[in-house]
Amino acid sequence: MQYFQMPYRMGNGLQGEQAFLENGQRSSMDTEFWHGKWQQNEIGFHQSEINQHLMKHWATLAIPEGATVFVPLCGKSLDLLWLLDKGYRVIGVELSPIAVEDFFNENGIAFEVSEEGPFYVYRHDELTIYMGDFFDLTREQLDDVEVIYDRAALVALPAEMRERYAEHLCKMAPDNEDVLLVTMEYEQAEMSGPPFSVSETEVHDLFANKYDIHSLERFDVLEHMPRFKERGISSLNECIYHMNIKSS
Repeated sequence: MQYFQMPYRMGNGLQGEQAFLENGQRSSMDTEFWHGKWQQNEIGFHQSEINQHLMKHWATLAIPEGATVFVPLCGKSLDLLWLLDKGYRVIGVELSPIAVEDFFNENGIAFEVSEEGPFYVYRHDELTIYMGDFFDLTREQLDDVEVIYDRAALVALPAEMRERYAEHLCKMAPDNEDVLLVTMEYEQAEMSGPPFSVSETEVHDLFANKYDIHSLERFDVLEHMPRFKERGISSLNECIYHMNIKSS
């Protein structure tokens, strides 16, 4: 198996974003911010286990085996392996080449890679990962998607970019998909993200035009996540939603 260092190319979608927010903090979706996180191995957002909410609530969606699942900002998540093991075809998109190659290398998975437009595309059997800018994805690339699983994408974005993310996701995804969404809720003033706090009200504001939104579970996880307590958070909820296309 041959691995090679690919040149970094900034996609059109993020290149024009402001590098700093109004308060002077670097935008969490600035490409250099995320490349720096992976280069310095500052990846506390990465989970070393399969996400418990995925395993607990996936059956709620009643998705048939063989369906295509889209995982935005997938990193090197082990959730990809769980979905593959359940018999699904999986499509991910990830900005960092380190994250993508770590996923394949750490799990001993061979891959083929090709350059397709603004992306380097990694493939292995039923898995495809687009390495590049989420905002460069087209409807054609997601045409077969029946389910979207977002555990770490929406909460990775600051407020000024979450609306843009939701708009692009709704525009690019087909009109027959379900969504399993995981968010976090806390007092944003107590900690600067990422991850960012996303309220249920905001979830409805972002997605209610396209989806019916069902809250599946909400519980306090602060005691299980001491790193957030150390950052000054007094309360932290994880919230799980099932969203499905509105009936016409």
